[in-house]
Amino acid sequence: MNYWSAFFISMLMMSPVIAANAQNYPCSKSMGGVSHCQNGKFVCNNGKISQSKKVCR
Repeated sequence: MNYWSAFFISMLMMSPVIAANAQNYPCSKSMGGVSHCQNGKFVCNNGKISQSKKVCR
């Protein structure tokens, strides 16, 4: 098995893990991701508070 075959197979195996993490992350891509935590709520990079039910520390 050459290098590119091994790389392609490993990327296929990792893609469901990456997709699962993206679905459960507060502050969507359009909101710029998470900036910081304030009073147990996620503050997005665009300044808005995430609607996530998760509590941050």
